[in-house]
Amino acid sequence: MCFYINHLKTRKVCLCTHFQVEKERGLCMAKSKNVHVCQECGYESPKWMGQCPACRKWNSFVEELQVKTKNTASISEKTAPMKINNIKITEEDKIKTGIEELDRVLGGGIVLGSLTLVGGDPGIGKSTLVLQMCETIGQKGYEVIYISGEESAIQLKMRADRLNVTTENLSILIETSLENIEAVVKNKSPNVVIIDSIQTIFSEQVSSAPGSVSQVREATSILMRIAKRLGVSIFIVGHVTKEGAIAGPRVLEHMVDTVLYFEGDRHATYRILRGVKNRYGSTNEIGVFEMKDKGLVQVKNPSELMLTGRPQKAAGSVVTCSIEGTRPMLIEVQALVCQTSFGMPRRTATGTDYNRVVLLMAVLEKKVGMELATYDSYVNIAGGIKINEPSLDLGIICAIASSFKNIPINFKTVVFGEVGLTGEIRAVSMAEQRLLEAVKMGFEICIMPKANMKGIKKIEGIKIIGVETVSEALSNVFY
Repeated sequence: MCFYINHLKTRKVCLCTHFQVEKERGLCMAKSKNVHVCQECGYESPKWMGQCPACRKWNSFVEELQVKTKNTASISEKTAPMKINNIKITEEDKIKTGIEELDRVLGGGIVLGSLTLVGGDPGIGKSTLVLQMCETIGQKGYEVIYISGEESAIQLKMRADRLNVTTENLSILIETSLENIEAVVKNKSPNVVIIDSIQTIFSEQVSSAPGSVSQVREATSILMRIAKRLGVSIFIVGHVTKEGAIAGPRVLEHMVDTVLYFEGDRHATYRILRGVKNRYGSTNEIGVFEMKDKGLVQVKNPSELMLTGRPQKAAGSVVTCSIEGTRPMLIEVQALVCQTSFGMPRRTATGTDYNRVVLLMAVLEKKVGMELATYDSYVNIAGGIKINEPSLDLGIICAIASSFKNIPINFKTVVFGEVGLTGEIRAVSMAEQRLLEAVKMGFEICIMPKANMKGIKKIEGIKIIGVETVSEALSNVFY
């Protein structure tokens, strides 16, 4: 706190323990105060609280010193507005990575001057993906700087040798100071910069520890300024919490241009790259990769991967077709219904919305007459993928009914459709693309909404059955 003493109305003295005094004016150049900041969402409070009122997390407040300086910068140049029709977009404004699955999620390639956040669980393959991207970009002649705050140069070299990264256009920088990183980027003027990871970068202007909300926010804002001013495409790698969110403030996702999440079980071989936010493309696209000893390999036919190991003539298993962006993908829905020994039955949903599963079970009880109140029910999307599309409804209904009756569904049958509360089967989008994907994978029967059959041409090799209600669908789905 600063105390001002007016002596004879002509002289002001500032007693400040943290900052120098501007003697001519008698004013302090900066003011500081201690605030408590939630490390999960960035909520600020003048005093410590046990639970954050914004994100409802417990024991997440950390005391930090905030410094607010006066903005003495003056506007030296006046920028004139531009007509949007006069702005020309060329192919050179996007950098093709050479990895088709990554280009699809990014919206066609890396946009110049963009800031992209890549998040995922530890060991999921974030650093592997960006290092392989550096190889493909470097082979095209683009200059890339890989800045690491977690690993040494020898460790990065060992990983590069394992992934066969040999491009001459890739440079390694081991640095955690944001000011030094900014100076290097301005001097070298690369095309792409990788920051691994954002939690290790710190700014000397912020007194809090690296990885705190203030440090992450300050580092991201400066990196965004560098990307826009210099036209450098920057990728920042971020760790995630147990709930799957980016560690640190949620405001970080609003500051960047693109947010990519790397999903999948680290003990499994496949990985799914999903776009959560993208200012330059669709957020519905996904990229599918398979982790091997030489790095990540693209999966150009994810339907084949998701159906690998599917059991034949097993009750409670059915194949449905989901649309991820513009790509149809066949997935297996599994259900297990068994008698409960407790008063309240258990309901579990993995890979889909739990509340949606409970709703569909209520439709089965009301419209079909299945007494599920004394049965435990478990629903799983095989392969670990997460699907929330409404077309999954009919697949969940058929899987639960198959397990309840202990009757298997035809192995060559695929189903899709949205189920309403009155038991009707509603139309879904891109029905013809779903059918073509089913034919390509060798399916012979398709049960789909009758409303979608009007605009679909005859497709050879598959029998199409249009249904209007849940009861009608179940009468056609079993052997």
